[in-house]
Amino acid sequence: MQSFMKTFVVGDIHGAYKAFMQCIKRSAFDYHKDRLVIIGDVCDGYPDVVECFDELLKVDNLVFIWGNHDKWAYDFYTGATGGFAEPHWLKQGGAATFDAYAKIGGMPAAHLEILKNAHVALEENVSGVMRLFVHGGIDPNKKLERQDPENCMWDRQLLYSAREKHYQKREDYKFGGYDEIFIGHTSTQFVGGTTLPTHFCNVWNLDTGAGWNGKLTMMNVETKEYWQSDFTPDLYGGIQGRH
Repeated sequence: MQSFMKTFVVGDIHGAYKAFMQCIKRSAFDYHKDRLVIIGDVCDGYPDVVECFDELLKVDNLVFIWGNHDKWAYDFYTGATGGFAEPHWLKQGGAATFDAYAKIGGMPAAHLEILKNAHVALEENVSGVMRLFVHGGIDPNKKLERQDPENCMWDRQLLYSAREKHYQKREDYKFGGYDEIFIGHTSTQFVGGTTLPTHFCNVWNLDTGAGWNGKLTMMNVETKEYWQSDFTPDLYGGIQGRH
């Protein structure tokens, strides 16, 4: 029996704490009664990654899904990269994460613990509705336990395939047999040309470009009502997080 009232899922935050707090307040999220699913990529982009993780520590019912940017940061701060920051990571927004944690002497144990306990993907059946939460996507022809974790973080083909079927008027198609799949990773700005969440077949994309120059989105998974932040550059003095 679930111990929370509502489940909310939030798209890629990318260090935009100000946007995150707008979504929290506008959705009237309850830190103690509701559940929050982070779809991945809290790290890299805007400068407030420390504040983002500190805020997540206040949430009683937190589910964190691995994002590729979170994995980059975790590998660096746990020494998996030998103590060397991957140049590609730094160029893809990691420099903001590196600078933020350098100011406090590294990533705190509590932040590392959130990432250590993160899910590659989460599958659940709630009142007969089969849902999947994953950062990038899946191979819809494989069972969840046979999915490649790297692919779950990096995949974009699921979204592209769902969009294609959408325009073929096959909206009832269910990838992987799920009723609903919630993803991030690929900004709706680049696939759809919008800063609104998109819905193709059974795939909901919640990355609405907060890490770039778009907005952050938070959605009630049951009702599909959603709340958005202001455009992130407007919250950070015109500066864009990722370039």
